[in-house]
Amino acid sequence: MFVRLADQHRQFVQDLVLNLKAMALVLEKRGYLASCYTCGDELNSASFMVSLGGDHLIRFLVSDYGITWTEMRDDRELMKLEGAEAINQLQELANLIKYQVSPAECEAVA
Repeated sequence: MFVRLADQHRQFVQDLVLNLKAMALVLEKRGYLASCYTCGDELNSASFMVSLGGDHLIRFLVSDYGITWTEMRDDRELMKLEGAEAINQLQELANLIKYQVSPAECEAVA
């Protein structure tokens, strides 16, 4: 049973990393400063960052060890979430993309 759960977790992390890479590309095309870095080709971890303008930065880290969402403004940590809560915040960011909010509009909302 545990071997199966470990395999499922690895697949989940790989899927999440692929989605982060795609999100970074879409955000860049929409005018955001975004990046997604991975180590190697195994897709077992990623560091995703996006600037929402006005020194507002989102960092999302995923690995076999956990998932973390950190939101910062002016180099100060505003919010740090882990696990499912971090993924929910990632969905909120995806909604910005879905509804095509520009970086300037994002600054106005913040």
